Amino acid sequence: MKRILIVGAGGQIGSELTTYLRKTYGGANVVATDMRECPALGEDGPFEILNACDAEAVASAVSRHKIDAIFNLVALLSAVGEQNPQKAWAINMGALNNALEVARQYNCALFTPSSIGAFGPTSPKDKTPQDTIMQPTTIYGVCKVTGELLSNYYYTRFGVDTRSVRFPGLISNVTLPGGGTTDYAVEIYYEAIKSGKFTCPIPENVYMDMMYMPDALRACVELMEADPSKLVHRNSFNVTAMSFTPETIYAEIKKRMPDFTMDYNVDPVKKAISESWPNSIDDTCAREEWGWKPEWDLSSMTDDMLEHIRRKFASENK
Repeated sequence: MKRILIVGAGGQIGSELTTYLRKTYGGANVVATDMRECPALGEDGPFEILNACDAEAVASAVSRHKIDAIFNLVALLSAVGEQNPQKAWAINMGALNNALEVARQYNCALFTPSSIGAFGPTSPKDKTPQDTIMQPTTIYGVCKVTGELLSNYYYTRFGVDTRSVRFPGLISNVTLPGGGTTDYAVEIYYEAIKSGKFTCPIPENVYMDMMYMPDALRACVELMEADPSKLVHRNSFNVTAMSFTPETIYAEIKKRMPDFTMDYNVDPVKKAISESWPNSIDDTCAREEWGWKPEWDLSSMTDDMLEHIRRKFASENK
């Protein structure tokens, strides 16, 4: 990768991936775009307003900036998508279809994240394999499975260098989540510092895979820089770092904050979604084909999350 276009740069992944890629490849070589103004993304590199569902606009940006790699991060997430399935399909698939076509026309590589949401209740629950039955019960998951198949089609039919990972829940100390089922695992840290108590919308015994954002950013780059001759799979690799329940993460925080308390007000939509997903996934293929290995676990992530959030609140209250 030399010249990169990020579509959907203002979201949870994109806002941090933009900074990460600019540090790696140089600010001028990473063009950030989003539907709305994002002043921070224009501070150390180019930024443009771009509607990912406008194919001509995407093609224009790729052409003008001589792009050779596109990161398509546009998506309505799982819980939000269930509120308006038609909108979720139009945005998620419209953006991907345009990115694939532009990548084909301009000979670009393309990264599009998939998700553990691509699995469903009929998938094996424990150590879910790379290749298995995928029958999701959310429009978000349907879009992700369709996107994986469509990306593989563009690779086999047109030779487009498509690559993807199935992200678990992503936990960040920088950007708040935007309507996903795993959002509680970010919110709990903020509420621990802010109020000392948290009301959890996920049942206490539901396991879900998670990953700290620094690992997620590194996974994007490592996969895109991987030797293509070693990639048996492309769309999409299982990746994970940890799997835990709400009670597990609560206990980890309580070790550091003994007065912290948590109760439950289970959201029925998030309950149904979370229970349809795997308890844990098997990322052996990613480890073997491009050397994936997480660096953060629950303990080290908890230390880092609490430290950064304390600093953030202290800065805001000055």
